Amino acid sequence: MTLNSQPSLQYIKGVGPKRAEALANLGIHNIKDLFSYFPRGYLDRSQIVRIADLKNYLESGEPVTIFAEVYRQEARRTRRSNKLIFMLTVKDESGFLTCVWFEGFYWLKDAFEVGELLALSSIPTLDKLNRPQFVHPQFDRLKSVEEDEPDWGKLFNTGGIIPKYRSSAELEKVGLDSRGFRRIIRNAVDHHFSAIEETISHEILQRHSLCDEPSAIHSIHFPASFQELEAAQRRLKFEELFFLQLMLALRKRGAQQQLRGLTYNTESKLVHQLVSTLEFELTPAQKRVMQEIIKDLLSPYPMNRLMQGDVGSGKTIVALCTALIAVENGLQVAFMAPTEILAGQHYQTLKYFLKNLPVNVRMLIGGQRKVLREDVMEDIRSGSANIVIGTHALVEEKVEFAKLGFVIVDEQHRFGVMQRAALRGKGINPDVLVMTATPIPRTLAMTLYGDLEISIIDELPANRKSIRTALRTESQKHKVYQFVKDEIDRGRQAYIVFPLIEESEKIDLKAATKEYEHLQNNIFQNYRLGLLHGRLKPEKKDEVMQKFKAGEIQILVSTTIIEVGIDIPNAIIMIIENAERFGLSQLHQLRGRVGRGADQSYCILIANYSWYDAHSKGIEATELRDEKEHARTRLETMVQTTDGFKIAEVDLKLRGPGEFFGTQQSGVPALRIANLIDDADLLALARTEAFDLIKNDPHLRQKSNECIRKHYEEEFREILELGNIG
Repeated sequence: MTLNSQPSLQYIKGVGPKRAEALANLGIHNIKDLFSYFPRGYLDRSQIVRIADLKNYLESGEPVTIFAEVYRQEARRTRRSNKLIFMLTVKDESGFLTCVWFEGFYWLKDAFEVGELLALSSIPTLDKLNRPQFVHPQFDRLKSVEEDEPDWGKLFNTGGIIPKYRSSAELEKVGLDSRGFRRIIRNAVDHHFSAIEETISHEILQRHSLCDEPSAIHSIHFPASFQELEAAQRRLKFEELFFLQLMLALRKRGAQQQLRGLTYNTESKLVHQLVSTLEFELTPAQKRVMQEIIKDLLSPYPMNRLMQGDVGSGKTIVALCTALIAVENGLQVAFMAPTEILAGQHYQTLKYFLKNLPVNVRMLIGGQRKVLREDVMEDIRSGSANIVIGTHALVEEKVEFAKLGFVIVDEQHRFGVMQRAALRGKGINPDVLVMTATPIPRTLAMTLYGDLEISIIDELPANRKSIRTALRTESQKHKVYQFVKDEIDRGRQAYIVFPLIEESEKIDLKAATKEYEHLQNNIFQNYRLGLLHGRLKPEKKDEVMQKFKAGEIQILVSTTIIEVGIDIPNAIIMIIENAERFGLSQLHQLRGRVGRGADQSYCILIANYSWYDAHSKGIEATELRDEKEHARTRLETMVQTTDGFKIAEVDLKLRGPGEFFGTQQSGVPALRIANLIDDADLLALARTEAFDLIKNDPHLRQKSNECIRKHYEEEFREILELGNIG
């Protein structure tokens, strides 16, 4: 939405300096922002009836609206609490009705004049004499005593489809509850409606039967009918998704215009040597993805590819094979992981795979000793380090690559856009391969990674068995522990994962440190246990992991630090305590730590739903019920399927796209009205239009596209830089 003129919000009727300040704290700085503060829902108060007919609506449970004149007002005191209540009697041509307010007497006693005309909406109930009454009705003033004709334009809160707006304690202090928002937005629409400009070309609107921008803005706030509301929502959702896809189309075009300046020879002796020494066969899916990457390397443009694969699908070996092609072409490879423990895991894995090959692999992390760190940085600077694995330490200014040509980013969503850009900036248009074990639903991938080519490793190695997942309660835990003992006696290992590492006043969960001592001293006295959590020093973490890998530790008690990257084939049992407190994708990632070998593996979820009841202070009953229901859905989904993409779809529905995948870090704007699940078809239409538009008019110079260019430059100015480097 583009506005020709935008006076300060405080000069909008009903706003003023205090409300303008409160709105600014909410991110509403101008009229455009105010018009884009879309309702969170609607109330249907379009049912207008006579007072005499209210008895017919007593059992409906739905609000109705009456138009009536003030007849009498009075104060009464309640018998029990002696509290003042306000009673208003109104009349129409068919009879009388009493309206009761149990709160706000001192404001209401001076609020009405006998003879003024009101519109009142409420759910009708019966008083003690079995007569219909309204309790705390919403009302609008339609005509004062002095006026001759009602002003139907004053229907803010009654008599139609009424918008509901989100508010807060700060906003309510200055009178901006939902009712207050309705009033100031109505004033803004009335006085600045003509200033709203179109943002999408007439051709696109016509092609998809979309209404124009001014009509959409008016109808999203004050719809005359639900059909009109639906048309406005469709238009504004399309607009939001269209400009999002336009940004991705321009980003992709910009990447394709950058010449790499390097010609690859993809016939690699190193790759052939590596593959010939593997103890397993590459799957058809792995081979297909490798060919897709090789095709990118043969192109004159830098690669920008996302490689998705469920836990255990073999992404690392594919990344390593393609990295070796870069090494053989005289380039350095940077491999960035989100945590030191995952970087260490990748380092150990690559060293193992490359033990017989002339490839120098180094690791750079923040916790290294100074002498080792300087040695690694010198190898990077001189070019003798062929593959450098590290955390965000790789993007520090002091780190200088001799010839960085290939960048691998693992679990990209855990890095900010600027970190990824800084790593790319250490080379000259390097090829970029992004890996994620978090399956991304198609609609979300189209939004976050619409500028990347996407490869999916959609099958597990042939020797992998599906992980058996079971849901158990606290009362069944002794049987679970006996099962663990039986398997350990057969030579296997197990994980036991807890949400926290120490007691918290707010979240009284079992702490891993406390529970570790309980398990060692009372449950598994005859077994060797180890403890792993984020506050251990790097060398201590490595020591614990090496002991677990070597079998010296039989049961590893841990926090979610093991969520990604730990690969111990002999560990076949994953027990997750307080499983109801974990997110769905986190549960799936934790489950992926077992099932790494050919043996049958197990994931046991121990749930305690009563936790929510014990910690429900300050939580609305509906929120508590929803959260418990979501917890059950998460755990039942885990039991029903091991398919990461199905799990991701459920997770996206439960959490919403922003929380699901950290869009605040991605250089992608938040969605105000569109929903990536419900509006998938609209997203596909918007994507086609946006990419076709950039193909046919890459600089948006055609006259019909001027409105698109203007809105894009205004709306996306702050994130254009992030968009270009993301």
